Amino acid sequence: MTVVEFNERIQTRSVIPAGLLAAILLLLALIVLGAGIGSSFMSPQRVIAALLGQGSRPDELILWKMRLPRVFLAATGGAALALAGAILQRVARNPLATPSILGITDGAAVGVVGFLWLYSNESNALIVSIHWLPLAAVAGAAAFTLVTGSLTLADRRRGPLGLILYGIAIAALAKALVTLLMIMGPVYLAGQAMTWLAGSVGAAHWSDVAILSAILVLSVPLIALAARVLAQLRLDPDSARSTGLSLGPAQIAMVGLAVLLTASAVAFVGAIGFVGLIAPHAARRLVGEGGAAWLPVSALIGSSLVLAADIFARIIAPPIEVPAGAVTAVLGAPLFILLLIRGRTVRG
Repeated sequence: MTVVEFNERIQTRSVIPAGLLAAILLLLALIVLGAGIGSSFMSPQRVIAALLGQGSRPDELILWKMRLPRVFLAATGGAALALAGAILQRVARNPLATPSILGITDGAAVGVVGFLWLYSNESNALIVSIHWLPLAAVAGAAAFTLVTGSLTLADRRRGPLGLILYGIAIAALAKALVTLLMIMGPVYLAGQAMTWLAGSVGAAHWSDVAILSAILVLSVPLIALAARVLAQLRLDPDSARSTGLSLGPAQIAMVGLAVLLTASAVAFVGAIGFVGLIAPHAARRLVGEGGAAWLPVSALIGSSLVLAADIFARIIAPPIEVPAGAVTAVLGAPLFILLLIRGRTVRG
């Protein structure tokens, strides 16, 4: 895309209401469905009535105390992971650049498990507040992102493909470290941690939803303010600079935002992979990438994806609950392989 085309796109871009509306309706339908599924099924009519305060007292108690925290944690976590993936794809100008592929998700997992390992005593009790956990996730994600970025910058011959290859290698290293820490133990609630590492929202609380929602809400204005920067990052480096963009600082700021979103999500919903890959691609097909709707539609699809995965995980083999991350991996891994095979998608 040339600078002239870029300026024309900025001047003429418009939200595509149909695609945005479809994504909103899909998410609302999944919220109602997800809230209705549990030990006893609740019909959509009963769910809606309870949400509006017009249902029976037992229905309202079940909904607000037990099911909605799980539903909203899945939705907010999916939105954060999808936004992080969309930002990274734009910064790297590569559709394969996502938090799970670049090792950010697994880096955050190392931070979380490392925190639990360091601050668990011999009685499997945590000796510090669990509220420090998100900061540990951010530290782990930032550290592994720094390693991936440094290796890529030091090996410019490979170009954008180098970012992917080093990311995959660093992600594998992070996974190995997580396994090692779990074996070395003691780790507080190790059994639950294993489920969490696979990506699960089964132990959701309203406090988790509140913290993650606050981070997401605080990040949305930053993304909105950076909308033009993200549009400029679609240009090749020389063209982007000719529009007045300070390329390096802009890329660092956007990657920092992606790390924050990823780490925050991982701290509460676990290491759910491939959402940052699937959601932006689906949004691109639904509303295109040039308009203002791409980022919000990516977030809505990310929410729907994690919520749908959690619903499927609950009904596939009851009473056993399969981690939602396993479902997204089943969907995401073939897509990633397909994109790798279609080498034309790996370009600078």
